[in-house]
Amino acid sequence: MLPELAHIRNWIFDLDNTLYPVSANLFAMIDARIGEYVRNLLNCSPEEAHRIQKGYFHAHGTTLSGLIAEHGVDPEHYLADVHDVDMGVLERNEALIEALARLPGRKLVFTNGDAPYAGKVLERLGLGESFEAIHDIHATDYRPKPDPLAYRGLCDAYGLDPEQSLFVDDMARNLKPARAIGMTTVWIDNGSEQGPDEDRSFIDYKVSDLGRWLHEILED
Repeated sequence: MLPELAHIRNWIFDLDNTLYPVSANLFAMIDARIGEYVRNLLNCSPEEAHRIQKGYFHAHGTTLSGLIAEHGVDPEHYLADVHDVDMGVLERNEALIEALARLPGRKLVFTNGDAPYAGKVLERLGLGESFEAIHDIHATDYRPKPDPLAYRGLCDAYGLDPEQSLFVDDMARNLKPARAIGMTTVWIDNGSEQGPDEDRSFIDYKVSDLGRWLHEILED
């Protein structure tokens, strides 16, 4: 282990576009279904649905949080609908499977999606047994990343010391609250859609390939 990471006891990972490459286009399919959900709910044009969808995403953290706040949407119905996508686009990543198995300490998934969907993704990637737990949108009481309460809730739920924790996410803005409570932060810079905030001062490591980076820090 790199000396500067020897203190890490808890390895926390985002799911979408982090544990699989953005090129798989799985989240692009989900994004399209979210737009369709908004369009059907509000009976508006595709263009207006897209504007509302992205507006809620940037203002509330997720489109779901905006729909709950503004329209009282049932989260269970929404999540089942937008996550009804073809998992066949995902492939096993042997390098990532091996690297995660070698990591010392606890490993958790922290996602704005829900656990049933996350479980399917992990199984498809060959990572079904790689993580201790999935901390999902239900567990955060629908306060998604980057809401600071979501990170505190994660640490409280599993007894995590933020100073001994490392968090990996493809959304740069989701790393800011993690760094604020003492976590080491890793940004997967892979072309994922980002918010308007261009501040990157809270990022400790910037990587493009998670599996390769984990192998690099684990090399003897």
